[in-house]
Amino acid sequence: MSKSWLWIGLALAVAIFVYLAQEPNQPPPGIIAARAPEQTAVDHPPIRIDEYQIFPVASFSLEARVLGREDYSMDREADLAPTDLAFGWGPMSDTAILEHFDISQSGRWYRWYADELPLTRKTVETHSANMHLVPASETVADELDDVEENDLVRLDGFLINVVADDGWRWNSSLTRTDTGGGACELIYVTDLLVIARP
Repeated sequence: MSKSWLWIGLALAVAIFVYLAQEPNQPPPGIIAARAPEQTAVDHPPIRIDEYQIFPVASFSLEARVLGREDYSMDREADLAPTDLAFGWGPMSDTAILEHFDISQSGRWYRWYADELPLTRKTVETHSANMHLVPASETVADELDDVEENDLVRLDGFLINVVADDGWRWNSSLTRTDTGGGACELIYVTDLLVIARP
């Protein structure tokens, strides 16, 4: 191989590395999702998905910024919810605020860290959440596949509790004020739309 081809290959490798190392595009400063999530208790018949009985307990609507995305395939929960999205609304949808945070997801948890909090801890906790998403259709699953960090997303569906035929259970949080184990929303998503992408 000639030296010129080696240089071309090296330049291409560097370009790919720089591209992959770039931070995702950020929206300009300012709150981009002002409203808090909305939910209303419902009396809805159960929904069957394979070995799982889905019990809708509240209608749920959300317009929020995607703070992070994590896909799962190895845990039992992935049978229903292959993707978790961490969402932020109100001040936690503002790029100027989020620049202070390191955000990560793993093991079905959402974690955040800041050297110096730009908001009270309570504000962070009540304006962001990790949500387990159960697509209601192939169309919703395809739309979910396309969601990226920093997208502004609108979703509608139901907060649900799940009971498997073997007795295994998975329940949704019903409030935005809890933290720790069991604080994530488990959502049967009937509609999902990316409203804006930076």
